[in-house]
Amino acid sequence: MKVHDVMTKNPIAIKETEFLTRARQIMRDHHYRTLPVVDGHNRVKGILTETALLGITSTKSNVTVEGFTNPAPTVTPDMELSQSAKLMLDAVVGRVPVVKSTQDSSLSGILSIVDIFRHIDLAKIPHKTVREIMTRNVKTCSAADRIATVWSNMAKLGYSGMPVMRNGRLVGMVTRRDIISAGYARIEVEAEHGTRAGTSLTVDKIMKTPPYTIAPDATIMEAIKTILKLDVGRLSVVDGGKLVGIVDRYDLIKACL
Repeated sequence: MKVHDVMTKNPIAIKETEFLTRARQIMRDHHYRTLPVVDGHNRVKGILTETALLGITSTKSNVTVEGFTNPAPTVTPDMELSQSAKLMLDAVVGRVPVVKSTQDSSLSGILSIVDIFRHIDLAKIPHKTVREIMTRNVKTCSAADRIATVWSNMAKLGYSGMPVMRNGRLVGMVTRRDIISAGYARIEVEAEHGTRAGTSLTVDKIMKTPPYTIAPDATIMEAIKTILKLDVGRLSVVDGGKLVGIVDRYDLIKACL
């Protein structure tokens, strides 16, 4: 199957000369994790990720997208889905712009890992369990942690989501999307609402509950179906009521390849 069979056509993009605050609003309204960046002729210049929003504070609202644009892997409509998935894994992005050709960088569509999962050949999904591919050394946060602190830790660790614990028990999940949607994307000095790190809201005010979980002995196919049904990027792996791992879209697509 080719990229053009599953990609979204006429995607929303942002010009490199527009403000980051505008990009943040688009990503918040549409729940996007990445956004294609184009020039005045609709040629792809790269992608804007949630991480770029770390550069926004209430005192830097006039910063443009151009300086925060990351390179995007070259994905074309006639490319095999498996090849595009490998490029996305290498770039560690779950959503990439599709250009018309290797010679023409005009924006043609958008491809996400979810698109690939929805059209994956079920016969090629390996007969493995979640236990075999999950991340075991799980970094968590506390429900009482400040949002600003958790956002900063996510940026340092390169995470887009963290399980939330209270008294040693898993109680929820907090993601970059949750923080951005709540308007608390920040850097070290000041939050969007002008609150300092020590006075921002606690995680329990915005975390998703109950936590989405899966058993370690569940199959990869079951994990993919669950992620698609819930429209989430990761699942906490729980065994006997205890958090033992985490599995995300990247783990699953990597296993399928």
